[in-house]
Amino acid sequence: MVEYMRLLVVEDEKKLSGFIKKGLEEEGYAVDVAPDGKTGLQMALDGVHDLIILDIQLPGIDGLEVLRKVRNSKIAAPVLLLTVRATIEDKVMGLDAGADDYLTKPFAFQELVARVRALLRRQTGKEQPVLQVADLKLDPARRAVFRGDRKVDLTAKEFALLDYLMRNTGRVLTRTMIAEHVWDYAFDSMTNIVDVYVNYLRKKIDSGREPRLIHTVRGVGYVLKPE
Repeated sequence: MVEYMRLLVVEDEKKLSGFIKKGLEEEGYAVDVAPDGKTGLQMALDGVHDLIILDIQLPGIDGLEVLRKVRNSKIAAPVLLLTVRATIEDKVMGLDAGADDYLTKPFAFQELVARVRALLRRQTGKEQPVLQVADLKLDPARRAVFRGDRKVDLTAKEFALLDYLMRNTGRVLTRTMIAEHVWDYAFDSMTNIVDVYVNYLRKKIDSGREPRLIHTVRGVGYVLKPE
């Protein structure tokens, strides 16, 4: 099973961003798309993405300014810059702003995927803190979850959902917030997929255990906290 990795593509060319999203999803990644710099910055600052693919020439806030603000906010996700320019000066400027790699348009999709994989390998080599609430532990680096001494086997989406809940311990999360972070920013409010997956998690995390950790906030959403 492909490990859950969430990527953000900030690209104003709709055809290109759709092509990148479709291709990366076929590779097993979850992909969000932002059509301009302002939206891309807001989504990047959520801190939920493992890697950001960022076009330099964007409407509103350009890519380099987005990158600087992301780095100033201590977001450590690797950033792959896309550009139609390939001068040494441009590359130095991007790398100095905090980029991890550069890819010049037009590019072969295979090269994009190879660079994404390389950056993610480098990133996952860094130590990530283990999340813990009561006796529930989630190790992002090893993609492992334990409740007490018992290992809990989760699907990629279940892991992503639990990761998001634990990173927001004590905070009430609406169904829309959860869906937009774990599935896609274009959330269909008519679907009950969030409730379905929360129930899956409850059976694996809370069933037969004390304290219960996943709670329903009636009419709003869910919160993870010790009972």
